[in-house]
Amino acid sequence: MTVELLPETERLLREEIQFGNFKSLDEVIVQAVHALREKVNPAASPFTPSRKSLYSLLSQPPFAGSNLDLERQQDLPKLLARISHQRSVTCLSTEEAKG
Repeated sequence: MTVELLPETERLLREEIQFGNFKSLDEVIVQAVHALREKVNPAASPFTPSRKSLYSLLSQPPFAGSNLDLERQQDLPKLLARISHQRSVTCLSTEEAKG
């Protein structure tokens, strides 16, 4: 296939390759077509990112091997309730001292 480009379009394409954003003209065109398809119909795009759990995200590079503790805190709801209760008790005590 032969494609004729306007000088400005050719300059833009060469710049993208020179800047290292793409390796070839073919790569620029393929990415442009995928971007256009995604814009027109996001659900049909093969590049629609899938939702991952936080655990799976943090288990892959660059986070993998960083010794993050990914265990869920079982008592977190109880801890949050206790902190909330302590804050309300502190607020009441402060108001009583003013009164």
